[in-house]
Parts: sequence; structure tokens; C-alpha cells
Amino acid sequence: MKHKRDFKALEKRRLKCARLLARGTPKSEVARQLGVTRQTVAAWEQRLAEGGKESLKRGALGRPRQLDSEQERELGKVLMAGALAAGYPTELWTLPRIGKLITGRFGIEYSIGHLWHLLRRLGFSCQKPEKRAIQRNESEIVGWKRRGWPALKKKPSEKAAPSSSSTNLG
Repeated sequence: MKHKRDFKALEKRRLKCARLLARGTPKSEVARQLGVTRQTVAAWEQRLAEGGKESLKRGALGRPRQLDSEQERELGKVLMAGALAAGYPTELWTLPRIGKLITGRFGIEYSIGHLWHLLRRLGFSCQKPEKRAIQRNESEIVGWKRRGWPALKKKPSEKAAPSSSSTNLG
């Protein structure tokens, strides 16, 4: 019997264990019926004795969040206001910048890898900046390409010696 990652089924199984134990069913029989070990039944029985049926229900999975809901909302507002408003020289948000912002504002350190999870939960996604700067002056660029670039380009000299790899043997 496979129960991997079906949390509702796992919870039902633990609650069924509580019902069977309440009827006086021996632990070995409960274990056989539910497809678990006697040690597992004993652990569930202990949880049941200490916290009742609620203790057998599924709790939150994974590590607890470091920022509470209010702090996450505040972080979202700061990110939406932009990096310039947060005191950075450019409008680009990077993971290290966001990590420093969180540490400075909330006193909590996140690893760069975990920041992705936080940002996704807040509704943000990875964005690539435009290739061209917004301060770009197109007319200046066209003028430079016409006048400046040709002056810098190398031109072969008229008296240049033939190349050593020349195929011209005559």
C-alpha cells in the first residue's frame, strides 16, 4: 500500500488508527490493517495521548516562514516602489539587493536560493531588463557611426607588404 505524498490519505490513516486503538484493537493488528510498523502505531498512540485527535492531523509542512504576512506585504510594497526609491543607484532589483533590503529592514537573512521562493509567493517573477538604456540618444549614435567610427577603423596601408600566407605564387 503506497501513501507517498497523499497527505489527506495519510491523515485519514492516522485517524483510523485512533479509532481502532479506541476500540481496543491490539497495536500489531492496527499496524497490519494500516500497513505500517508497530513502532509507527506506538508513536501515533503517544501523540494521541498527548494532544488528542488534533495532534494526528497534518500540520504545516517544511520550515516555518521567517517573515510574517504583514512583513511580506510591506516587502511587496517596497519592491513595487522600485530600487531607486529604496536607495539603490539603478532601478534593477537583484537577489543580493533584495536580500540586503530584507536584512536591513526586518533583521532576517535569506539565502539567495531561498529568495526565489519568497518572491514567487509574493507574485514576482524573473524579468530581463531591456537591452537599451532609456537615456540613449539615437541621433547622437547615428552621428557617431557616420563620423566617429570610420575615423577609428583601421585601413590597410597602400604600401603594405603581401601576407606570408598569400597563395599568389607569381
